[in-house]
Amino acid sequence: MKRRKFLKKSSLSTAGIISAPILTSCKTDSKAEVPITPTTITKPIVIATWNVPNSTAEAWKVLEKNGSALDAVEAGVKMEEADVNNQSVGKGGRPDRDGNVTLDACIMDQNGNCGAVVYMQNVTHAVSVARKVMEDTPHVMLAGKSAEKFAYEKGFPKENLLTEKSKAEWLEWKKESKYAPVINIENHDTIGMLAIDEKGDISGACTTSGMAYKMAGRIGDSPIIGSGLFVDNEIGGATATGQGEEIVKTVGSFLVVELMRQGRSPQEACEEAVNRIIKNDPNFKDIQVGYIAVNKNGETGGYCIHPGFSYRIFSEKGHENNISASYLKV
Repeated sequence: MKRRKFLKKSSLSTAGIISAPILTSCKTDSKAEVPITPTTITKPIVIATWNVPNSTAEAWKVLEKNGSALDAVEAGVKMEEADVNNQSVGKGGRPDRDGNVTLDACIMDQNGNCGAVVYMQNVTHAVSVARKVMEDTPHVMLAGKSAEKFAYEKGFPKENLLTEKSKAEWLEWKKESKYAPVINIENHDTIGMLAIDEKGDISGACTTSGMAYKMAGRIGDSPIIGSGLFVDNEIGGATATGQGEEIVKTVGSFLVVELMRQGRSPQEACEEAVNRIIKNDPNFKDIQVGYIAVNKNGETGGYCIHPGFSYRIFSEKGHENNISASYLKV
């Protein structure tokens, strides 16, 4: 049963502060709201948050064989979900305060169809379950035990997601007197990926184990369409990483895409989305948020609050790791 289309209207914490001068903001002149004309499109292309060469390479394998952008982003982020050394995504992820690894993920295709799972346990590939929600149910999002039950019904195996390494770190954390995650480590917790395929279609995926040692039941931006991920096939796509609460408040990824619709470049749109958070949160130096975006022309951009965020691109030119520009700098 095909997912009904998402309506396109709108629908980590305290750590060491990096003091620095403020960079100039992006351009603010208004431009006509017109679709981007794909005259010099770079395709196929894949872009992902953080330095994840295995994931972008896996997505590229799909794209170079004329596969769909949807298949590419699913295949790409699954690499991180299965990597037990990545403690912010999938199996091996850091648990919540009660010691449970809970996963959130979403996926969105070129037609505006989308699916998500939140607070799901014992199933590694949350993004693939999200795709099943999109394709096989009349819903957008399933949560908790119901999402887990649905996954088993679709043939996903039950697995223990808490590795010995993550368990040991959690037990050590419990000895501390306060919760103080580290920016760019416990404060990012997400892989988001966008791709344009040979046909020029755009899809995206986002998956996470959430903020380390979060309160049980906490959900961030990652599985929320419009916040952690948004795709408009006429314009482009965006995905986010960082403290999800701040991204949710500004519906960040939707904002980036709408700014591109108004004529901003992906870079300018990401900068403005970060600036909105900074303007509204006087404690912005204590958090990290980063965005990446791609438009219909294959142009990309990325921006964050603190230094240390990077994003990786794979195209016919090969791999490229980009250190994101940031609002603060050392």
